[in-house]
Amino acid sequence: MSLKTRFTELCGIQHPIVQGGMMWVGRAELAAAVSNAGGLGILTALTQPTPEDLLREIARCREMTDKPFGVNLTILPSVNPPPYAEYREAIIGSGIKIVETAGSQPKAHVEHFKAHGIKVIHKCTSVRHALRAEAIGVDAISIDGFECAGHPGEEDIPGLILIPAAANRVKIPMLASGGFADGRGLIAALALGADGINMGTRFCATREAPIHDNVKRLLLRNTERDTNLIFRKFRNTGRVARNSVSDQVVEILSRPESNFEDIAHLVRGAQGRVALETGDLDAGLIWAGQVQGLIDDIPSVADLIDRIITDARTIIRERLSSFVL
Repeated sequence: MSLKTRFTELCGIQHPIVQGGMMWVGRAELAAAVSNAGGLGILTALTQPTPEDLLREIARCREMTDKPFGVNLTILPSVNPPPYAEYREAIIGSGIKIVETAGSQPKAHVEHFKAHGIKVIHKCTSVRHALRAEAIGVDAISIDGFECAGHPGEEDIPGLILIPAAANRVKIPMLASGGFADGRGLIAALALGADGINMGTRFCATREAPIHDNVKRLLLRNTERDTNLIFRKFRNTGRVARNSVSDQVVEILSRPESNFEDIAHLVRGAQGRVALETGDLDAGLIWAGQVQGLIDDIPSVADLIDRIITDARTIIRERLSSFVL
């Protein structure tokens, strides 16, 4: 069974399930597996060291799937920003037709992608940001509730409120993101007004995810309580898995006199990559959401997506229909 929504029609996919772009994780192995299973896989542009490397990764993904997949380009303030325009041109030149953008000041990128016939999904953490993205012409919104891994914004609005609040006002297709792992979540998202779900942490705990088994087993062991919120005092809140590194970051930043320099050595992205690739769980930050509490196995991507859709069908046909008199 397929679930047909505005989002599946927009992107030409079978199931309304998207694998969000994740730094160091959004590689060809995972993206192709998601797309082959009927969802939408996403490569993460900045995981690749150069735009030329991104072109090679896109080509590698095309060797693994003939289904639609996209590329994530996250735009964040930085002292030494990556060459965003060059990554953008690589995406356009490769013939990619779907892009997920995230971060600040996306307007110039969105306009350039749209001018080349590319569909743009923009990730947002508030209704007002979603409306701004809609106004500049994006094709779909991914709305991130407070449960999500990564950067949930500064307003702490959980998905149960944020998704329908956005659905009340956003007219274009919308994905629900943050806290999704199974068929129950998919049906809940659709009931709240979304057109599909975006999963990150759950796809990390699959066989195809290009990260160390120690990290996958950590996600399996952890509960919904095993995350830390970091960078709150800098108004750049991030949600990460709880480990010795994130515990130390929280402790240091709880001191009134602390500043970013006090934790810089702990939060470098390169150290997080070491953790993901070597399985040293205390090497750096591991980004994960509260959905860890709903993960109890490490299936293949195909088995996971099939289970989500099968469970969603059962909920619609059996559980929900039994309530109607």
